[in-house]
Amino acid sequence: MYTFTEENYLKVIYKLAEEDGKLTEEDGTKATTSAIAAILKIPASSVTDMLKKLSAKKLINYEKHYGVTLTEQGIKVAMQVIRKHRLWEVFLVERLDFKWDEIHDIAEQLEHINSEELIERLDKHLNYPQYDPHGDPIPDSKGELPKNKFKVLNQVAVNTVCIISGVTDHSEKFLKYLTKLGITIGDELLILEIAEYDNSLQVVINDNAQLYISDEVGKNILVKVK
Repeated sequence: MYTFTEENYLKVIYKLAEEDGKLTEEDGTKATTSAIAAILKIPASSVTDMLKKLSAKKLINYEKHYGVTLTEQGIKVAMQVIRKHRLWEVFLVERLDFKWDEIHDIAEQLEHINSEELIERLDKHLNYPQYDPHGDPIPDSKGELPKNKFKVLNQVAVNTVCIISGVTDHSEKFLKYLTKLGITIGDELLILEIAEYDNSLQVVINDNAQLYISDEVGKNILVKVK
């Protein structure tokens, strides 16, 4: 069993490595102390102290001034935390009617409940979802992720029909903006036109309303092409 803080560190290190698609020391990707400190919003000196503790527990490979990578056990723990977080997000949206911009902070608290039986029952109750309400893949009980078949919206060609399947920006501000536009997971889009000037998109949503989507917004929306 690991502490709330230890689990948070491992999750942050995992996500930093995940951005590069590399997780272990053999892959060559290392999360820096400054990057971890920036995400957690704490002094780098505090990060260094915790990294030494995680290294002593053989959860990370740490060498001062050279960054940190997760050990096999560290990856396992991080995946368990992420699995719990994303399952709770599904539960909050599907069973308690929370909006997708309201669930992150609540799931941050629930992800540290240490009951394997509870999480397995939760997974079964939700009918074993593969993706959370933001489109992020949910690790299974073995820590394995479903294959990601999504594309970025602003890379889709004209006259293509696609389904909104996720977002890369999970901020409350961005999610509320999409809600204001009337865009959510599962909506069907038809790309009518891509502006040559600024790459903004003219789309039709669900065979109904037409909408203009900026390039900045489009690069943060994930879709599955039909």
